[in-house]
Order: sequence, then structure tokens, then C-alpha cells
Amino acid sequence: MTLDWLNDIRIAVVFAIVVWWASTGLVLLLDGLPRGTFRWSLVASSALAVAALFALSHTAQQTTVAGAYCAFTCALLVWGWHELTFLTGWITGPRREASPPGLTGWVRFSQAAQAVLWHEVGLLMVFGAIVAITWGAPNQTGAWTFAVLWVMRLSAKLNLYFGVRNLSEEFLPAHLRYLQSFFRRRRMNWFFPFPVAAATFVTIWLFHWSADPATPDGPSMGAALAGSLLALAVIEHWMLVLPINPSALWRWALREGHAAGPAPSGSPAPSRSQP
Repeated sequence: MTLDWLNDIRIAVVFAIVVWWASTGLVLLLDGLPRGTFRWSLVASSALAVAALFALSHTAQQTTVAGAYCAFTCALLVWGWHELTFLTGWITGPRREASPPGLTGWVRFSQAAQAVLWHEVGLLMVFGAIVAITWGAPNQTGAWTFAVLWVMRLSAKLNLYFGVRNLSEEFLPAHLRYLQSFFRRRRMNWFFPFPVAAATFVTIWLFHWSADPATPDGPSMGAALAGSLLALAVIEHWMLVLPINPSALWRWALREGHAAGPAPSGSPAPSRSQP
């Protein structure tokens, strides 16, 4: 481990934090605008996503630090487009209504899965496209980045389903407020420790591999960027259960279009039962 590597890692960590915070805020800001603006936001973000996929294909053969940064940013652009399609209600799932009160077990899980099914299928397809255009290439930063975002977002959704302290309902726009009926409020759930422990282990491994002198500069920086993003995802998971308000980080981006009130009529308020 050299001083130059430490300086490069500091820059990578700061870059990942700023891009993560700003891109999340931008998606929330666009989603909070009047619904008449959604089509233009989706057109612009779709064009950026297509350009980002082409850029990922171009940088896949690059083993430079710049190539790693470019691939990381492009993967986030593609992810941001997909998140915007979900939050605007364009790609969600076949179920677009709240869960009836009192449902439990497989029936409740099935309805929750139906509410986000097309979104998850779309994520799988996009990830498959990224893997295909970078297959066998030396620069895998884009695939690593998208995989981190996908796996950890799926983990967050499952934790909201099983129950956490902070549901962050204010991140939901009014037209998706029915999703609150699939959330559950608890201090902790049985599933939470497993993805957090696994993600923490992978984060440590990525930074260890990045610090290895035998790792080329480009892959080393790619591992550091993906590791930084994974560390942020672990922090986000802890925000779900700690007595803090995670939405304060993006208060500037939240507008009246986001949910701010009880669950929709006919759906149960989130349970406050303890595990």
C-alpha cells in the first residue's frame, strides 16, 4: 500500500459519495415535479442511458483509471434511468393497488412481488445487457457497479417488507403510495444481519484487492469505486434501523409530489409490532 494509492482511494471515495448523493437527489427532484414533466424527464434520461451503454461498451477494453471512472459513472446513469422509470410509475408491476388489511404469509409476499415485478424484470434485463457488452473485457467496473446497486436495492426492498424502523415513506411519490401497504415498521427483522454482514465482507475484500500491488491501475480503481458504493449501501441499510432520519440527506430534493401522510384508504397503516 503506497501513499499514492491512499490518495487515489480518498478521491474515489469522495467521488462515489458525491455522485451517489447528487444522482439520488436529482431522481427525487425530477420525480417531485408535476406529472406533465415526466415524459420529458424519461426521454432525456433514456437518451442518457443509451449513450451510457455505448460508453460502457467503449470503455470495457480500457484498463486505465479514467476508464474505471467512466464505466462507474455510466452504470450510475443507467441505474438512475431505471429508478426514474419506477418512481414515475412507468415501469412498476401488474399490481397497482394497496394490499388488503390482514394479509400474511405467501399471499402478502406474492402481492408485494407483483407490485414491483416489471421493475425487477427490467433490472435483470439491463444487467444482462451490461454483462453482455462487457463480457470478457478487462474493465468490469460498470458490471460491478450495477450489480452492487441491484443486489443492495433488492435487499433494501426485502428489509422494508420484513420490517424496519425507518420506512422513508417520504421518498414515495403520491402515485406510488399504495406500496406503503407492503411495508412493516419494526426495530429489526431476522433478514437484516445477513445482507449487511455479506456486503461488509465484500467491501473489505474489494478494498483489499484494490490495494494489492499486483492489481493493475484500472481494475484497482474500479474495485475501489465499487467498494465505496457498497460501503454506502451498507450505511444506507443501517439507516433503516437506527433512530435517525435518513431523508434529511435529500430534503432539498423532496417536493410536494412525494408521499406525506397515511397509507392509502383501504390499506393498513404500517405495523408497529416488534420482532
